[in-house]
Amino acid sequence: MKLENEDALDHYIICHQCFTLQKEIDIADGTKACCAECGGLLYRYDSKLIDHTLAWSMTGIIFFVLANAFPLIKIDLLGSEQFITLPKTIASLFENGFYVVGFFCIFLIFIFPLMIFLINILIFSLLKMGKGEKATKELLILLSHIKPWGMADIFFISILVALVKLIAFGQIHIGVSFWALMIFVMIDIYITKNIQLHEIWMLRKRIFLAQKCEEATA
Repeated sequence: MKLENEDALDHYIICHQCFTLQKEIDIADGTKACCAECGGLLYRYDSKLIDHTLAWSMTGIIFFVLANAFPLIKIDLLGSEQFITLPKTIASLFENGFYVVGFFCIFLIFIFPLMIFLINILIFSLLKMGKGEKATKELLILLSHIKPWGMADIFFISILVALVKLIAFGQIHIGVSFWALMIFVMIDIYITKNIQLHEIWMLRKRIFLAQKCEEATA
């Protein structure tokens, strides 16, 4: 396929399954476009994506705060009770000299997951208002870099594994933070796995293109 210039690439999309270059076409609200070669999903168009993602992202932020503000679990060993919180878990790594592991945990478990939610809120807030064409572009590029590094789900699985081992040594009481963290991880998985970056790029292009057409006809 021969293209006249680089701008023509904006009208094409690569299939993530067979890597065939497909021409992008306008589709109706609530529908999806599939690859002509393998039938894989190329993209979807949902006009409610902005409102849904904003709602999920704000909800995730709330549960993220709750997960860090309350005890995660309470361990009762031979009559001695000990409360474990997420910040205390990270602090204990530094207290025991595991500085590298501690820094990795801070970024992979706290900073990057929180940034993903905050960036989503900023992007979709700007798209909802039809503003920040350049800002949304920079935010989407930043999101594409940090999205693979959000590992709150892996951290939660490690907590479950640790709980299974601790049951043999004493009584374990699940705290509010545990359930808040579980809900946060579920929302994080939904946003990062179900809402693809190229769909946000296409939604952004559609919004600002329609805005420019309105300004040209005004």
